[in-house]
Amino acid sequence: MVVKFLKPHSLSMLTMFMFAVLPFCLSQSPPSPPAEPAESPAPGPAPDLCNGVFVSYTYITGAELPPRNPAHQAYRFESVLTVLNNGLEELKTWRAFVGFQHEEILVSASGAILADGTSLPAAVGNGTVLAGFPQSDLKTAVQTAGNVELMQVQVKLVGTQFGVKPPAVPMPVNISLANDGFLCSEPTIKGKRVTDVCCTKDPTFKTNITNDSEFLPRQSGDLTIMYDVTRTYDSNYLAQVTISNHHPLGRLDNWKLSFDWMRDEFINTMKGAYPYVLDSSDCVYGPQGSYYKDMDFANVLNCERRPTIVDLPPTKANDSVLGLIPGCCRNGTILPPSMDQTKSSSVFQMEVYKMPPDLNRSELQPPQNWRINGSFNPDYTCGPPVRVSPSQFLGPNGLPSNTTAFASWQVVCNITRRSTPRCCVSFSAYYNDSVVPCKTCACGCSSRAGPTTCSATAPAILLPPEAVLIPFENRTAMALAWSAIKHRPVPNPMPCGDNCGVSINWHLYTDYSRGWTARVTIFNWDETAFSDWFAAVQMDRAAAGFEAMYSFNGSLLEGVNNTIFMEGLPGLNYLIGETEGLDPKKNTRVPGKQQSVISFTKKRTPGIDVPAGDGFPSKVFFNGEECSLPPFLPTSGSRRSRSSFLVTYSVFIMVLLVLVG
Repeated sequence: MVVKFLKPHSLSMLTMFMFAVLPFCLSQSPPSPPAEPAESPAPGPAPDLCNGVFVSYTYITGAELPPRNPAHQAYRFESVLTVLNNGLEELKTWRAFVGFQHEEILVSASGAILADGTSLPAAVGNGTVLAGFPQSDLKTAVQTAGNVELMQVQVKLVGTQFGVKPPAVPMPVNISLANDGFLCSEPTIKGKRVTDVCCTKDPTFKTNITNDSEFLPRQSGDLTIMYDVTRTYDSNYLAQVTISNHHPLGRLDNWKLSFDWMRDEFINTMKGAYPYVLDSSDCVYGPQGSYYKDMDFANVLNCERRPTIVDLPPTKANDSVLGLIPGCCRNGTILPPSMDQTKSSSVFQMEVYKMPPDLNRSELQPPQNWRINGSFNPDYTCGPPVRVSPSQFLGPNGLPSNTTAFASWQVVCNITRRSTPRCCVSFSAYYNDSVVPCKTCACGCSSRAGPTTCSATAPAILLPPEAVLIPFENRTAMALAWSAIKHRPVPNPMPCGDNCGVSINWHLYTDYSRGWTARVTIFNWDETAFSDWFAAVQMDRAAAGFEAMYSFNGSLLEGVNNTIFMEGLPGLNYLIGETEGLDPKKNTRVPGKQQSVISFTKKRTPGIDVPAGDGFPSKVFFNGEECSLPPFLPTSGSRRSRSSFLVTYSVFIMVLLVLVG
């Protein structure tokens, strides 16, 4: 056997190669499916050729997840989102859109949060906007002499996707910068794993807000939350939270506010509101207990990473320990400013303790992922907190001077349309003796099996007028008898109920040459009463003719087109809940009810056709919640529509042809 020795320079090269490869091999994670062969990237603009904000999405790896399910298999994915500021202006509070499209569930995102306030893990299969945290601002190369760590953020994304089996790559359909005033190029695809865009300032973008300070301007929204640090110390600070309602039809009852502490903070004391759960066990068994060894955690209010805050009752407003905060303690009710400006906000304070390494009075981080909701109110989607100019408050000494907060953040929340409403509307008219009821399952259908079977898809059947006064479960006999009298077919099985806690009947009462009237009746089928209730109707053609409301306080709503606002008169603004009948064994339960007649003039609405549809609202709201409307209007024999005439005529011709044949 011939032994061939390596030359000295070859041996040294082999040694260098082994030492270069060894650390890489040792640092590898558990085996994953082999990566697809390397591809030559498609030509595209390099990051340094983008004179704006460069956004890139890179798929790293993926693997199959248990359990095995060929019909709907889950796979892990890992990717990196890069945002690099190559522009001349600092990018404040960066936000980037990633158009996920494979039923993705995002489990973690290092260096970012979801901009809509949702906590991870979260379903993002329809795309999502990521916002920077804790590095929310990206400086420029000019400001930092090219320090990429201050100009760029790389977000490592880990999650689950469905249906795209490695080595195939589950790429997003699109990526872009979500900050206002930017235009992004078409995505450039490099191979199968990388896509990027270059976003530059839109020269046509205009804003009415000028801001020369280091802070972003304050934004408008349906509801805003201010997080103001009013006192600060090395280990703790005092924060004042102000919830302000700006929407003319927005409202909150029994509000609950939640957020995420991102750096192990905890709430020591509060005034004006209180944690929904009093619990300090997370501190006792967590790093807080190890650091604050001398603190009595029995007196600490809450150590949850995501606490929920609730309002206090009015009886605590003057309590020296829990109250004495102007604007606090309203039992969770925030009214629209159009109803009562003095009750359109809520305020509370909390003492927050920090953890290392943030033990510096200037090191302040607001909580993230804010969410607020109420008991019978619209849904709100909240953005991330944005650093704004410090708020100013009236001085406590009564002198004509203001006190400035040390730091302020603004959270903007906007109303989102609920998929299943909580209230519904029925229509009736003087020219038709039937009531068009609420839609079947207007507020959702229960999945629980009951003693009887009903259809969630069958249309609701017409009712006699007296049927709207009794609960749905007691209407069956009346509905069947009415259908028999009117010779109308009845579906089998019968349609399910509307399942709405509040229903509103709109009845065309009269129609004459100079005007017309309507009667509105509000029914509360729930056991919970509504204090300071309000309702609103949008009348596309008739609102200008509004004259008076006789049992409610009514007015045209400023700032909202063609909308009539109504509320109970003083002393009558309380809508009771459903109660037992006079004899519970014989009588049905009785809903809470409020009713009023509304008068309109035709002088200011020439050409209005009340029975044809102009006398019915196009939208109805109760306590800020948009209600479900019936699918059609009451008809009159003398006012058949052209489509109804054509259908009847077609049927007549078909019958005639059959008889002739």
